[in-house]
Amino acid sequence: MTESRTARLITDTLAPANLVIAILLIIGWHSTSSVTGLGWGVLAALFCGGIPFAVIMLGVKRGSWTDKHIRVREQRAVPLLATMASVLIGISLLVAFRAPREVFALVVAMLVGLVVTMIVTVWWKVSVHTAVASGVVVILLLAYGVRMAPLMLGIAAIGWSRVALRDHTPAQTAVGALLGGLAAAVVFSLMR
Repeated sequence: MTESRTARLITDTLAPANLVIAILLIIGWHSTSSVTGLGWGVLAALFCGGIPFAVIMLGVKRGSWTDKHIRVREQRAVPLLATMASVLIGISLLVAFRAPREVFALVVAMLVGLVVTMIVTVWWKVSVHTAVASGVVVILLLAYGVRMAPLMLGIAAIGWSRVALRDHTPAQTAVGALLGGLAAAVVFSLMR
């Protein structure tokens, strides 16, 4: 497999929507160790991953955005705002129906990470891929402990893929990882 094909496979497989959905299902289960918790994870995943991804794909189909990774920084405002609206609706439902604290804390951490990413994106194309990946790894470290540390290699692989595809600079991937990890660490730790 060529370098660009490997990079594309990593970028597409470990895309933000996929990681968001996966971590919400994992933490949903972790929150209650039951199908009920998994159900909460599914609900949160719908509003934090499923609906935002559908909005992005609709925009790509209509020609509003170049591709599902929204490579052009100037095109990111609308899908990021739509994602924020969907996440806020999800948070409202989690509060209204009294979701487990861990699921709620994770979704709020995601929202904070999204807001920080949006602010930086106004002037610089920070990597959302590495921000989400770093946040996911930090959440897994907090929930399951140091045995999750090898997953940090995944952040590096995603960063490499984004640079290899010329979608980001090394600095943009590093800053994305820093912002995502920091938002997850602070917010999830304080709220869970």
